[in-house]
Amino acid sequence: MMDQPTLLRELERCDRRMTALVEDLDDRQLDVPYQPGINPPVWELGHTAFFFEFFLLRRLHGVKPLMPGFDPVWDSFDIPHRERWTPGVVPDKATTMDYYRRVIDRTLDHFASGDGPGREGRYLGQYVIAHLCMHIESQIWCRQTLGYPPPSFAGADQGSPLNPPPPPADPGGGGPAATDDAEVPAGRWFIGMPGARPAWEAAEFSFDNERPGFELDLPAFRISRRLVSNLEFLGFVEDGGYDRPELWSFGGRYWRRARSLSHPQYWRRPASGGGWEQRRFDQWQPLDPAAPVMHVSFWEAEAYCRWAGRRLPTEFEWEVAARGDTNAPLPWRPDSVPGGDEAPADLGARCLGSAPVTAFADGAGPFGCLQMIGSVWEWTSSQYLPFDGFCVDMYAYMSTLQFGDHKTTRGGSGATEASLIRSTYRQAYHPDRCDVFTGFRTCAL
Repeated sequence: MMDQPTLLRELERCDRRMTALVEDLDDRQLDVPYQPGINPPVWELGHTAFFFEFFLLRRLHGVKPLMPGFDPVWDSFDIPHRERWTPGVVPDKATTMDYYRRVIDRTLDHFASGDGPGREGRYLGQYVIAHLCMHIESQIWCRQTLGYPPPSFAGADQGSPLNPPPPPADPGGGGPAATDDAEVPAGRWFIGMPGARPAWEAAEFSFDNERPGFELDLPAFRISRRLVSNLEFLGFVEDGGYDRPELWSFGGRYWRRARSLSHPQYWRRPASGGGWEQRRFDQWQPLDPAAPVMHVSFWEAEAYCRWAGRRLPTEFEWEVAARGDTNAPLPWRPDSVPGGDEAPADLGARCLGSAPVTAFADGAGPFGCLQMIGSVWEWTSSQYLPFDGFCVDMYAYMSTLQFGDHKTTRGGSGATEASLIRSTYRQAYHPDRCDVFTGFRTCAL
């Protein structure tokens, strides 16, 4: 659980990021067209403020509504998704920014007060900051979806979208890489986080979908040490993988008919000739063969695995490969806690998925797997379902609406904040989605 100074520092940092994501968009950019995978940026700003106000300021500090009458506008389960685009429903940028600023400043004052938040207050504080982190990421994938520039705070590391490495003009045909698997022995492994009622009595913060943890016997398995790269996926594309029905499941074939794609949606090969390109935010760039394949659906990952003679890991295999028997929140340091710019991973818009799949060797997990945290959310074969003994958190819809028809992804992406992610974190995405920062690694059959 975050202590008082960490809560204060993390909220200040995330506040700067959320503010920047809205402030640098002009009125034309803020008037986004309707798409089912995004939200209007101004609505997201007001929604995150409402979450702080409703679950922390009102619940713990008795604060009266700071924007009376607007709860149904900011509460995502009161306002239908398409209604967020209706003119006159969501206040303008200036009004919403004023509301957001008053809520965040009031929260910062409470975090900084002399006596500080108690254990419940620290739990609620970490909860609402985690929710803010989720919406920072969704604002970033909104920019990718719409072809807007990357965030102003995106890292300038070599390999970042602001300073991409120069790949060869044409990476040429790819194929499944030579096997580079980690051997994970059979054993009994602990999965998830220990349960606690109430949740703030637990030693470490977690969401309801990570609890209660349990022991699981797993047979030995082999999992790739690296994410699938663009070069490897290109081999599937150029071998006609999208047009081979035998590689696609029933759901995958249905998705293919609906989307009519023959390659990942942000790839193209110009009619004028030349090599493959990939759109990263507002720029078309030569496809980097060494970077992980990204913005692919579950169905595309599944079809690639059939083509390559491999399979996706289950979410439990993924978690064991990421943390072994250490029960540590992150793969690379058993005594570590989430957060920090020093993390050996592509997190917090450091590279936004553009680092080579061989990068961040210092962040390898206990079995030598690279980039288990950050870079891309990793598809698993597992349906997103509650653990036995599941008890809903204070926010009933954090998990429950996705149970059953979504797939579980793990590990976070380059757009995920470091303070949010851990080895037990479970993210639900519908298998059709390829707009978010998803990729995958494979297991031996």
